[in-house]
Amino acid sequence: MTEQTTSSEKPTLQGEMLTLRPIRASDAEAVWEVVTDPEGKRLTGTTRTFAREEVDHWCATVGDLPGRVDLAITLAGQDEYLGEIVLSDIDEVVRSANLRLVMRPGYRGRGYGTEAIELVLGFAFDGLGLHRVGLDVLSVNARALSLYENLGFRVEGRRRDAYRDGDRWCDAIDMGLLEDEYRAGQLSA
Repeated sequence: MTEQTTSSEKPTLQGEMLTLRPIRASDAEAVWEVVTDPEGKRLTGTTRTFAREEVDHWCATVGDLPGRVDLAITLAGQDEYLGEIVLSDIDEVVRSANLRLVMRPGYRGRGYGTEAIELVLGFAFDGLGLHRVGLDVLSVNARALSLYENLGFRVEGRRRDAYRDGDRWCDAIDMGLLEDEYRAGQLSA
């Protein structure tokens, strides 16, 4: 299912429905939509306000940053940015990284996140040789929590009242997937 090619050490991953490619300057308009979407900000706990110039600069330069792989989610055979998936804080000694996924508002709930995560996990464990991939998800984001659990991530802890949800607080649920758990899930699939 996964074909991997690399350009400047940043991969392009090919799945059945999706192609994951490095983020580039031309994605800035779509990324701007993501970082200004109120529901997306709420579900990810994002409180920071970004300037458009910051987004433009980020998209043009993120591919050059070490210790991370930021990939645009696109439909196979097309190039439109639908969202992004990121492996950050890549530690080659500990062999771990953090995972983050965000979709543009019109592309949530279509199964793209599932395939994108599967592709990136294959790259993380088989391509980078990682031992652990972790993430955190807000307790108010039931759909994301269910997605991660279905992909084999296990709850490792809870940080109480770590994020805001409007006028209320919500917990951050820390999750992780180890290499042997990933491999066991691949065998049973």
